[in-house]
Amino acid sequence: MFRNLLLYLAEHPGAKKFVLSSKTARQLSRRFVAGEKLADALSAAAALNRVGMTATLDRLGENVHTEAEARDAAAAYLGIFDRIREAGVNSNVSIKLTQLGLDLDSNLCRSSVAEIARRAERHGSFLRIDMEGSAHTERTLQLFREVRDHSPAVGIVIQSYLYRSESDVRDLLRAGARIRLCKGAYKEPREIAFPQKRQVNENFVKLMKMLLDSGFYHAIATHDPRMIDATTNYAAQQKIGRDRFEFQMLYGIRRDLQQQLMRDGYRMRIYIPYGTEWFPYFMRRLAERPANLFFVLKNILRR
Repeated sequence: MFRNLLLYLAEHPGAKKFVLSSKTARQLSRRFVAGEKLADALSAAAALNRVGMTATLDRLGENVHTEAEARDAAAAYLGIFDRIREAGVNSNVSIKLTQLGLDLDSNLCRSSVAEIARRAERHGSFLRIDMEGSAHTERTLQLFREVRDHSPAVGIVIQSYLYRSESDVRDLLRAGARIRLCKGAYKEPREIAFPQKRQVNENFVKLMKMLLDSGFYHAIATHDPRMIDATTNYAAQQKIGRDRFEFQMLYGIRRDLQQQLMRDGYRMRIYIPYGTEWFPYFMRRLAERPANLFFVLKNILRR
């Protein structure tokens, strides 16, 4: 019930206005968001690099309303790759296609993503296309395939809560795509998504095994100890080296697990969001795990 409420509020203009006006909420968002400026994200990435972790930077924002906003976002992402190189941090970049105008002009979006992918390749880096809600799944996959035909420096995300994901993974692996596997953080109808957590987890494990068996370098994105144990156990059983895949986690979440996996010799990449459009991301993080919500409520009550 609380998860559904928080996901609803994440898209509610009134809730957004109220939370953005709260100094307390802005301060608490720093648990999950590095800051509002690129410099904040680069500083966080550098700190992670010093303890052996790599990073993915994400400039928060989605569903732009004008082509000018989409072009501004594309220019910002080109600049992010330049700043990463200048700062000497070990980080790649994630993008959301609706922030680059997918719902406004698919040709504009495709052109922007292709240019960003070329910039990533030029800098010896990597671009990950995030997956958004199910209304954008097919178009996101199609655009990814078109861009990847010309640049190998781009990967995609698959969400285990969608019924279609197993078929998508099979198609993507045939093309040699690099995949980040996650559970999914959007509210979806039971007609297209597994309604029970157990089913989502079972599909996650199935897809994880497909990825590890493929021989390509993939990312297993989870904070769930059961999914982590399933991954490490399967890799050990199949004699898949710990350098053949990486775990990914979100900035500020389960730092204990991040450090433990590093100590155990696994690769760890941290997804670092930044920017002024942090409200929807913040609300989805609260909805994902009760511990995140309790953390925020505890700090609010202390004030």
